[in-house]
Amino acid sequence: MYEQSQRPANFGRFTFLDPRAETFYREWDDAAAQTVALLRAEAGRAPYDRLLIDLVGELSTRSETFRQLWAAHDVREHRAGVRSVRHPVVGDPELGCEGMELTNDRGLLLIAYAPTDQPSEDGLRLLASWSVADAVTTGEPFDRPRARHLHLTYVLPGSR
Repeated sequence: MYEQSQRPANFGRFTFLDPRAETFYREWDDAAAQTVALLRAEAGRAPYDRLLIDLVGELSTRSETFRQLWAAHDVREHRAGVRSVRHPVVGDPELGCEGMELTNDRGLLLIAYAPTDQPSEDGLRLLASWSVADAVTTGEPFDRPRARHLHLTYVLPGSR
């Protein structure tokens, strides 16, 4: 929901280095702990992944909270849950999420998000309409996340 100047966009960087994260996540402590546990699980699967090593190093040097959580050695796989976020325009949408492993590439996980209630759906529809209007106006393609291990999809009823 926020643009990041560094590519690829990354939840770890956003959660620990972007000051907007503490107001974006209504339960920031939980989001931070989950983010670290997911990174720790990925580090176990791909211990020589240079991009992951660099990310953990960057977060470790720039965030005391990340360092403390990383030292706890908590490991978690992300399969399903609810994300409670805060957006300055559309309020506090709740998004149910479910992770699905893609069979053609071990470790590639598709996480689908869907609104859990009507106000959340309405808010996401409003944000989606702005993205479409911007793309039509500027002629620029949508800016999609390009992370290797995490792709986001917003699923709205009637949009398939």
